Amino acid sequence: MSTKTALIAGITGQDGAYLAENLLNRGYKIVGTSRDFYSADLSKLKILGIEKDIEIISLSPTDFRSVLTSLIKIKPQEIYNLSGQTSVGLSFEQPVEAMESIAGATLNFLEAIRYLDRNIRFFNAGSSDCFGDTGNIKANEKSQFKPLSPYAIAKCASFWQVSSYRSSYSMYCCSGILSNHESPLRGDRFVTKKIVNKAKKIKLGLETTLELGNIDITRDWGWSPDYVEAMYLMLNNKKADDYIICTGHSHTLEDFIKLTFEKLDLNYKNHLSVNKKFFRPSDIKNSFLSPNKINKNLSWKASRKLDYIIEQMLDQTIF
Repeated sequence: MSTKTALIAGITGQDGAYLAENLLNRGYKIVGTSRDFYSADLSKLKILGIEKDIEIISLSPTDFRSVLTSLIKIKPQEIYNLSGQTSVGLSFEQPVEAMESIAGATLNFLEAIRYLDRNIRFFNAGSSDCFGDTGNIKANEKSQFKPLSPYAIAKCASFWQVSSYRSSYSMYCCSGILSNHESPLRGDRFVTKKIVNKAKKIKLGLETTLELGNIDITRDWGWSPDYVEAMYLMLNNKKADDYIICTGHSHTLEDFIKLTFEKLDLNYKNHLSVNKKFFRPSDIKNSFLSPNKINKNLSWKASRKLDYIIEQMLDQTIF
């Protein structure tokens, strides 16, 4: 059997690095993309010790010609689209970039696959932000989308693009509706990494205060290596379908802060400062999600809980 080639757009991010490691362990040839090969940040791949096992190419997902020519050259059997703007907060400042980098890029990949080879399997990284505020009810795959940010609106658009191409052109394409997920490779712009870094600096006496926005929000936090396994399973099932990828357990951001500081023998209340300048124009208060479909159909279940995730972030994160 010939070696499968997987193209990972967004390989330099948290999920891209763990996915590359996962697929390499399965014998895949991995090609990763960066908008500019020469300035690509390979630090996360280097941390995992896999940067030399991966081919990196220059590809701009928002440029159809770039996508098309790259697919002609690489001839992948699987494409994982993890690219695009990842910050909800930034999307309020740059809504056009959010739409182009998420929805525009997804459309370019889908159209290139339709034109070249409809047998290429395509995974699209969606977001649980599409559901908006779920209240106290767990959202499932049949729940209505109610996006509250430019980021979520773009993710909704890309989700429906994938659904349309799957039904209209019989293409194997699917969206993983990802809940929040973390690891030591999480980028510094994300609030969870900010909390971990600040807590460690406070423990060392380098700083005294953790300044945040709204901490009265609830999220489902999972473990990134678990989530990339779900991506692989979705693209290697008999039938293409969309799935929520989540743990099924939600916690408040205040819970996350409290647990982090407790593990360092600190009382977070002595160091936390809530500043309204960090509040978003609109934010999701509650996000509760159901993993029942993916648990049943793909036999996937999140293996790690929040306590473990925070421990790993504290132990392995270098600031």
